[in-house]
Amino acid sequence: MPELPEVETTVRGLRKTILGMIIKDVWTDLKTKDKRQNGAIANTEYFKIFEKGILNKKVLSVERRAKNILINISAGKTILIHLKMTGHLLYGKYKFIPSPRPDLKNSKRSGLLLGSWVPSENGPLNDPYNRFIHVVFTFSNGKNIAFSDARKFGKITLLDTKTAHDTKHLNNIGPEPLDKSFNLERLKERLNKKPNGKIKTVLIDQSIIAGIGNIYSDEILWCAGIHPERKVSKLKESEIKLIYKAIKETLAKGIDFGGDSMSDYRNIYGLPGKFQIHHEAYRRTGEKCRKKGCKGIIKRKMINGRSAHFCSKHQR
Repeated sequence: MPELPEVETTVRGLRKTILGMIIKDVWTDLKTKDKRQNGAIANTEYFKIFEKGILNKKVLSVERRAKNILINISAGKTILIHLKMTGHLLYGKYKFIPSPRPDLKNSKRSGLLLGSWVPSENGPLNDPYNRFIHVVFTFSNGKNIAFSDARKFGKITLLDTKTAHDTKHLNNIGPEPLDKSFNLERLKERLNKKPNGKIKTVLIDQSIIAGIGNIYSDEILWCAGIHPERKVSKLKESEIKLIYKAIKETLAKGIDFGGDSMSDYRNIYGLPGKFQIHHEAYRRTGEKCRKKGCKGIIKRKMINGRSAHFCSKHQR
């Protein structure tokens, strides 16, 4: 799942490309009867509401909250996008290829013709990881934002801008770890909400701290030299300081390298990030620890249903 650095990279890309643009059209081939999607565009009835609410509206700003993308548009509305497991947004010029099947050619789903969208030109957008297009926005400059999502778990909905942060989508999220207001005391206060929790599990709890997931929690704890199963209540003051420093540095590093593309993630231009090249722990099972002077081996263990990668020696 894209984490804070990947979503932040996407948001920065959107700010460079769609600010001031008018949304002229939207298409989707998503269709589900899953009640959990009643308030998202995968629900065909909700899509009609969504479409009406965004057409001919201007993009005013783009922001991130935890792993959510918020596109604020005119008329006091906000498009919320959560990339979930395999989603990413792509920017460029796309063309629609109607379905070649005679029985589907004139069928409609969510009010739009069935078919597929492909990039109009050769380039990174043609990366195989970018071929799972299920939502397409068309803008006044003739360009598109396409949502590629192999597993179709992503969520897109429309909120009132004034109350967006009070909705169920955003109201139970912890503070942003890269905000200037997120200091050491704030981290201690947040961790102490789960004193009996294992530090790996607590770090990825979105109600405690926003945006950290499996990849960056492993890298943070490797950097801090803390074993992922340590209980929060057993951490020393000096160790929490190391975690604090590692959070700030690791997340900033992830953004600097354009996110992590160990899996599906690509930036809006279809290019992979490079953070995966710099992993110290995540998915390095059985390899030698790269910490200077350490003779440990990277191990993998399931902790509360999530995988953790850590050094057998210096993480204590």
